[in-house]
Amino acid sequence: MTETVSISQLVHGGQGMGVLADGRKVFVWNALPGEQVVVELTKKRRDYAEGIARKVVKPSPERIEPRDEAYLSTSPWQMMTFAAENEAKRSILAEAMQREGVTYDQPIKLHAGKLEWHYRNKMEYSFWADDDGIHTALFNRGTHRKQIVTGSSIARPEIDAVAQKLCSLLTEVGIRGSQLKTVVIRCNQQGECVASLFVKDETFPEIKELTDLCRGITVCYSNPKSPASVLTRELYTFGDVTLTDTVLGCEMTYDVHSFFQVNLPVFELALKRIDYFTGGVGEKLDMYAGVGTIGIPCLASKLVELDVHNVEMAQQNVTRTNRDVSVIQASSESALEHITHDATLIADPPRAGLHKDVVSRINEVKPPSVVYLSCNPSTQARDIELLQENYVISQLEGYNFFPRTPHIESLAILTRKP
Repeated sequence: MTETVSISQLVHGGQGMGVLADGRKVFVWNALPGEQVVVELTKKRRDYAEGIARKVVKPSPERIEPRDEAYLSTSPWQMMTFAAENEAKRSILAEAMQREGVTYDQPIKLHAGKLEWHYRNKMEYSFWADDDGIHTALFNRGTHRKQIVTGSSIARPEIDAVAQKLCSLLTEVGIRGSQLKTVVIRCNQQGECVASLFVKDETFPEIKELTDLCRGITVCYSNPKSPASVLTRELYTFGDVTLTDTVLGCEMTYDVHSFFQVNLPVFELALKRIDYFTGGVGEKLDMYAGVGTIGIPCLASKLVELDVHNVEMAQQNVTRTNRDVSVIQASSESALEHITHDATLIADPPRAGLHKDVVSRINEVKPPSVVYLSCNPSTQARDIELLQENYVISQLEGYNFFPRTPHIESLAILTRKP
């Protein structure tokens, strides 16, 4: 079913918003503000609908030709100018704060690096098998169907080169598509790659030729009923699956399973701001610390992190500093005693935002400042609204960590009220 719709704005999820003839809102991929598009409806609910623009009747002056045929799967904002993308992200961030009643004094700025393309140092691909062999694949936007892809214009070229060599090797040795799940490939700034191949077959054969693909690769069994790329058990590893990058002059090691920022140059822009705002203060606590990419350069004395892979790498990274830094393996909500009245809190939580117990603890003990980096402005705005009784926003900025996608990173510096 199709319907012609006028698009009024871009929303947080990345779609253009319009109104159907029956009055329901519709959220449309491949659509820009001011455009009139023919929408194929992919999801219909009582109060709203979703769809994909299959024909642009009246294009926006900001529309450009996408680089990738399958761009909607990896980077659905390829069809607009970079300037329009950055303004849209700034506007969406401001709207998220306004919606939650967050108050601040200065207009929001959005910082973007120079790279629009080939910036991602991590990619995850599914697989597709046919008579020609094994291929990398991605899910079509808004569906559970996959399509063959040979790479993505937002990925570093070294990553896609390894992915295609892997597919050729799997085809050559007779691996079946039903044995495979996904592959995650990471790349450092020097172009070295490591990979993790997730398989659905606990008896997956040991393929010696995998040693020639990249710096290191691990083959992991992943329960077929679990979400993609969830590690159930490591089957075997060839080579070294760790990488090293320099972050604000600090050498950081991480492995293929660790959390590490996918766009290091833009992340460093945010990190410099965090260091500027916290450089002159005393004790600092870094929660949701990952491998220490924020806490170590910004001289935190404690890192709190739950994931075992991240903790292992953080301990290695701390050792290089020759400083007295504690790495605490714990969830944020079980390490509340480390949030104190005298220590600045740095937090970079997952998309779900701060745990409610963390918010309550902050309001209870009132650290001097809270540095809140977020990949989800909606949950960040929710959390900040709950902290406004005791804090004011001294700085609020957006960052384009993920060009050509709708994802927005935002940094809020909260200062305790007198």
